[in-house]
Amino acid sequence: MNARDTIVVISTPHGRGGLGIVRISGNDSRSIAERILRFSSGPRWTAWKSGLAELVDERGGVVDQVVASFFESPHSYTAEDVVEISCHGAPVVLRFCVERAVGAGARIAEPGEFTLRAYVNGRIDLPQAEAIRDLIEARTLYQARVASQQMEGSVSRRLRPVKEELVELIALLEAGIDFAEDDISVASPDEILRRIASIESQMSGLVASFGRGKLVFQGFTLAIVGRPNVGKSSLFNRLLEQDRAIVTETPGTTRDLVSEPTAVEGIPVKLVDTAGIREGQELVETLGIERSFQAMADADLTLLILDLSSELTTSDRDLIEKLRDRRPLLVGNKNDLPRRMESDADLVPVSAMTGQGIGELRQAILNRLAPEGLSAPESGAITNIRHEALLRESVEALLNARKAVEFGIPHEMLLLDLYAALRPIDAVTGATTADDILNRIFSTFCIGK
Repeated sequence: MNARDTIVVISTPHGRGGLGIVRISGNDSRSIAERILRFSSGPRWTAWKSGLAELVDERGGVVDQVVASFFESPHSYTAEDVVEISCHGAPVVLRFCVERAVGAGARIAEPGEFTLRAYVNGRIDLPQAEAIRDLIEARTLYQARVASQQMEGSVSRRLRPVKEELVELIALLEAGIDFAEDDISVASPDEILRRIASIESQMSGLVASFGRGKLVFQGFTLAIVGRPNVGKSSLFNRLLEQDRAIVTETPGTTRDLVSEPTAVEGIPVKLVDTAGIREGQELVETLGIERSFQAMADADLTLLILDLSSELTTSDRDLIEKLRDRRPLLVGNKNDLPRRMESDADLVPVSAMTGQGIGELRQAILNRLAPEGLSAPESGAITNIRHEALLRESVEALLNARKAVEFGIPHEMLLLDLYAALRPIDAVTGATTADDILNRIFSTFCIGK
């Protein structure tokens, strides 16, 4: 990628729509726009203002009436001069606009190049850039809120004081080495250990937040199991809030896995309805039951459904025993009917028919998967696996540094561990990131962003 090129691309999704936007960024963005657009009274490029124009072909024929908006450097998305041309959303018109811009001197942008320029030009840091991608790919409102907070720099703000403490400690030890000939002790071992412990505690807290933060974007898989006719498919439909699985009074209706995506309190969930587990009556049902056990093995959490309107059966007890190691969440269905089941087990009573207890079940699911609760969007929780791996590397280096102090290793060697702890932090924020890492990150962006 040549950062001096002026780039152009369609920034709206593929397909037809009322409007489509072609974005041009670079030093020549205005002159290129002037070659492909015709203004009634000449172009008037005023920052953050829009004007009507005509998109014309090489002979001056009008193809579309458009709105051209200008964003002046350094206050645009890329920190360069940016022109956005809003056309009618016909794919042929948008492609024509891009082709005209290319003919006038622009280059088609690579995936993520607009955001890469924003990062390179200091408009945003690396966590903010990755948050932009997360916001574009958000499937729930909660995901969008978390990504929006990270776009505003919540991760960077949480890392900044930790990095400052680490840099301050490194500077202190470097100074001690410089004045070693004067026999000046800049810090006692206890003081160094105290500082390392403070940094390590904060870093470990960030790493621990990934266990909750990853739920926000990765979500989880939920398998619904039980013997036939306990209401698994009815509960599946109730959690999904649509009739997806077939529900009948005939045992063994569900013969295969039925899965659908949904959300629980804003967290993406893959719901899996399974075949009723019993001794199979025929080959197809037996195969379905085998897949039920496989779904339980693959799921992050299993809901074991029991029928509160009937007594606990031998099949129920067998299932509870088989799944004991997987710690299923026990759910008592048909709570709207007279209760006949007597059980000491801790279960969540619900009615898939009326919806009673479904809110409590959703909360119980979240409590099981995130016992400490989901981090608030503004808390700066780590949701990116790249960040988690780097910060874990930093924590390991801090542990080595602590051991070095305890064993009385000279400060020159201790500093190697402290610098090893600093480098991953810089890699998160992009302060010292190799080109190949940047290319890998921004290549995952959509075209036009």
